[in-house]
Amino acid sequence: MPANPWKRRFVLFIKRFWQPTSACMTCMPGSLSNLLSAPHWALALQTGLFTGVLALILTFTPAMKLFGNRYGNALLVGLLTMVGDTFSHPGHYGIPHLEAVATGVVSGLLALAGSYVFEDRARRLRALWARLRGRDGPTSEERPRP
Repeated sequence: MPANPWKRRFVLFIKRFWQPTSACMTCMPGSLSNLLSAPHWALALQTGLFTGVLALILTFTPAMKLFGNRYGNALLVGLLTMVGDTFSHPGHYGIPHLEAVATGVVSGLLALAGSYVFEDRARRLRALWARLRGRDGPTSEERPRP
């Protein structure tokens, strides 16, 4: 663990808060009007908060090592989101716990995608942005020479 473990725990909590919240907003049934629904947001934030607290508690156990591995992290986030969603609200689908499982799977996939996109201070995003900006400008043959 780095020199300041509380800073790392805070960052971990924030990451584990947004992924389940986004997954919960995605998996709850309804139309796009639910994105503006206060009760819908309250349930999603409750799921994210519960999952973030569970992840924070796990930082004091040997399971902390799983957060360092991209696939272990995604699996752990998915499982914690399933637990958080189960306890946050009853499912909206007909089959019990189906919504919690769907939310957990989406949250795990978000964690996995985030690990690829944001690793190494978002190296892949910066490279993509540079490539996109480089294509918009003139090529080396078109640039005037001094």
